[in-house]
Amino acid sequence: MRFCAFLTGLLLAGSTFAADGWQQIQQEAKGQTVWFNAWGGDPAVNQYLDWVSGEMKTHYAITLNIVHLADAADAVKRIQTEDAAGRKTHGSVDLLWVNGANFRTLKEANLLQTGWAQTLTNWQFVDTRKPVTEDFAISTDGAESPWGGAQLTFIARKATLPAAPDSPEALLAFAAAHPGKLSYPRPPDFTGTAFLEQLLLTLTTEPDALKTAPNARFAQVTAPLWQYLDRLHPLLWRKGKDFPPSPARMDALLASGSLAMSLTFNPAHARQKVASGELPADSYSFGFKKGMLGNVHFVAIPANASASAAAKVVANFLLSPQAQIRKADPAVWGDPSVLDSNKLSPDDAKKLNAHTTDGLPKMLPEPHAAWVNALEQEWLRRYGTR
Repeated sequence: MRFCAFLTGLLLAGSTFAADGWQQIQQEAKGQTVWFNAWGGDPAVNQYLDWVSGEMKTHYAITLNIVHLADAADAVKRIQTEDAAGRKTHGSVDLLWVNGANFRTLKEANLLQTGWAQTLTNWQFVDTRKPVTEDFAISTDGAESPWGGAQLTFIARKATLPAAPDSPEALLAFAAAHPGKLSYPRPPDFTGTAFLEQLLLTLTTEPDALKTAPNARFAQVTAPLWQYLDRLHPLLWRKGKDFPPSPARMDALLASGSLAMSLTFNPAHARQKVASGELPADSYSFGFKKGMLGNVHFVAIPANASASAAAKVVANFLLSPQAQIRKADPAVWGDPSVLDSNKLSPDDAKKLNAHTTDGLPKMLPEPHAAWVNALEQEWLRRYGTR
């Protein structure tokens, strides 16, 4: 009994310490300015982050400035440059929406704060069945906080593609029957590279090789991908000699009828764009029957951040049921939640489940982060100069 009482005392002391620690972080955060560097390529995302900025000012006395990036690599280079110049504090980036490849670059250079993500009070709601503690097969070590889910998804219109291709072979057959109607974003666009990874995952005879960094067997592992693309490219929009620069451009080409298909990393994207009038009402989402590439996206805090406490408060708010429910609404953004509805109040669970996309394909894990650059470089060597 004395031992049980001792354990209970330890647990209560630990929770009290955690609560006191978080209150101290919130106090320190008041009045701070957070420079949040985030991808700015979608108006819905930008409007959502503007709402977050307003909430942080109203309820937390934090000024949240959004730096809209065309590519997160730009912020990564800035962080690297500051480190090389000896700027170990008062950095220009406080919070960064980072993808797996850039996370790997920063983490390996010890340019990120670690061990903080699981200390956020809203971590209690996170769906830990999702890959929330690894990014592109690399352990996050608490250096990233999840804030959204993603899965590569095709978009088409019933008028032009009534039967969805459910495999790479079916996609190739459609391209052969409808020359010029398919394409994909030009790598190194993130979605374009994800399309290459998707094809590689489903075509290679050595899928286990993708779990580690590419090695001397790169050519053998990737041979089926290049053979497939050699057959596909002459059938594409502009005969594969030019590629749309972004998924947004593909959406526009789909809406105009120039393309029969678009690509997104958001399963709710089609619903959101139909609701906003940017895509026709008969637009729908689909994937390959064997599964589609998926991941969780994160925010990270650089080691030299100027407003570390406030950045943590922002990351915690992004995980709140309120913020996650709003973000999941297709009329707002439609970005999948990382929360487990079973951990929420009945009312919040009902609201979140109302925005959950049903019938998604099986999620295929992403290859090791090093495959991104390797695939992009080989793609550019083969097709980039045509």
